[in-house]
Amino acid sequence: MSTITVTTWSLEQTSPADLRPAAVPGDDIRIIRAEVPSPEFSRFLYTAVGGDIRWTDRLGMTYAEWQEWVDRPGVETWVAYEKGTPAGYVQLEAQDEGAVEIVYFGLIPAFRGRRIGGHLLSQGVARAWDLAERWPGLPQTKRVWLHTCSKDGPHAMDNYLRRGFRLFDTKVDQEPEVETPGPWPGAAI
Repeated sequence: MSTITVTTWSLEQTSPADLRPAAVPGDDIRIIRAEVPSPEFSRFLYTAVGGDIRWTDRLGMTYAEWQEWVDRPGVETWVAYEKGTPAGYVQLEAQDEGAVEIVYFGLIPAFRGRRIGGHLLSQGVARAWDLAERWPGLPQTKRVWLHTCSKDGPHAMDNYLRRGFRLFDTKVDQEPEVETPGPWPGAAI
């Protein structure tokens, strides 16, 4: 099996004041929290956003594993909609000692390049900073962090840096080269 070189960057914010929000792209964009845990919807977003950029780590998860994930306290999914159609999402996970990870973030391919991503990321980061207000018992957020990698879209890193994230780690690994799965087998874009 052939391999590819993948660089993974880890970035963080350590204060709500670090966030530099993007402009709102227009009146037709709404960002709404998916408050009812739904494995089907979560998997749909994961495959629709990540299918063409080789997100494969969760494709083998069972329904029960997806259910367990979305039911966890401090896991939130915020979805961007344009005129009622899902355009992308940001998924947050509360972690130990007041850290919140942006576990997944991205746009469905048809919505990329339209200035929605900066706004969605801004809203996701703001919701990471106030996560404890919606989840009694969680500590106040002290750090928001994420990974991005060389497989992600060409504008991902610039978006994170423009929103006020700072690089704290870089790793380079060899990974097996996998076929781009698309949102479902055979539907690669």
